[in-house]
Amino acid sequence: MTRALGARLRPPGPAQRRGWVHGAGGGGAAHSPRAARRGRPFRLPAWRRERVPGRSLAVFTRQFATMVDAGVPLVQCLAVLGEQESHARLALAIRAVRAEVEGGSGLADAMRRHPAAFDGLYTNLVAAGESGGILDAILQRLASCIETTVKLRGQVRSALAYPAAVVAIAAAAVGVILWTVIPTFAALFEGMGATLPWPTRTVIAASDSLVVLFPAVVAALVGGAAALRWFRRTERGRRASDAALLRMPVVGAILRKIAVARICRTLSALFGSGVPILESLAITAGTAGNAVIEEAVMSTRAAVERGESMSGPLRATGVFPVTVVHMIDVGETTGTLDAMLAKVAAICEEDVDAAVAGLMTLLEPILIALLGLLVGAIVVAMYLPIFDLIGRLAG
Repeated sequence: MTRALGARLRPPGPAQRRGWVHGAGGGGAAHSPRAARRGRPFRLPAWRRERVPGRSLAVFTRQFATMVDAGVPLVQCLAVLGEQESHARLALAIRAVRAEVEGGSGLADAMRRHPAAFDGLYTNLVAAGESGGILDAILQRLASCIETTVKLRGQVRSALAYPAAVVAIAAAAVGVILWTVIPTFAALFEGMGATLPWPTRTVIAASDSLVVLFPAVVAALVGGAAALRWFRRTERGRRASDAALLRMPVVGAILRKIAVARICRTLSALFGSGVPILESLAITAGTAGNAVIEEAVMSTRAAVERGESMSGPLRATGVFPVTVVHMIDVGETTGTLDAMLAKVAAICEEDVDAAVAGLMTLLEPILIALLGLLVGAIVVAMYLPIFDLIGRLAG
């Protein structure tokens, strides 16, 4: 299968390769003066090596593909895009790549020196486009992959951020009521000498505890968040938290579909560009975004390396849906694996769209109702003694 994929690539002509690397024009200073003096390529400083946002990278890639397709030489493309890029880290990386390409380096090799901007998927596809003379098509495919990834990531945030925001607002509202309003009522009831019902006593006790223990509560929340973040950075913690996310009701199914869509879309792009299957699986595992699914892809890679097909090991992991595994099996049998993976990704993305929309529709009234019930219960608990006093006076 790998040979068949590789056979699709066309070797570039000498003129085309020269045009990519040694294009005319493209002014603009891209060399660092110190690097130029020492004869070394310009590199991003350590503090600039944070990950570049996917949205900025997608826009750059789409513009890059358009300019390459129009016949603009590589050096000039990079010079123009580096000057107009608004994101500082990406602009530095583009200018550094331009300087290295102008110095005779290949585009993919130059991009590999800047992994904060161009990851393994990006550089491997660019290398395939360079070797096959289809750089413009590869860049278009890359832009589509990145845009899809950004969209899926936004859907994850939508699925998780809305309930988290509502819960945070509810906690803040209840905290303000317990901190400021309840003590006033408690002082009023104490002056009246009234016998308080248990709901009122419970609310007043919660208010007193919050006032006394507020620093401890804040410290516990901050410490818990820091501990969770540290645990998440460990290998064991990342796997445990990712497994817990996949087991969550409703949200877990959405996260699984998002990961499967991302994997299938990435594999389709790599296979379609002629990247060997073992290398494609290794790159894809790193883009899964979930430790459990990453392990499943790597175990599949090990099985493929032993001579097995993809569908069997994928089914054995229990991570991928049966329908997805069946479609991959059909793609392997018919020799259309890249096209079948693209179809699987499209189906999963449509399912995610529908699931996220349904989840938001369902969560919104439920969370608002719970918030109203909580605040209403506190208000009723504080007015019960007043109602009781009014009843006694009326009697």
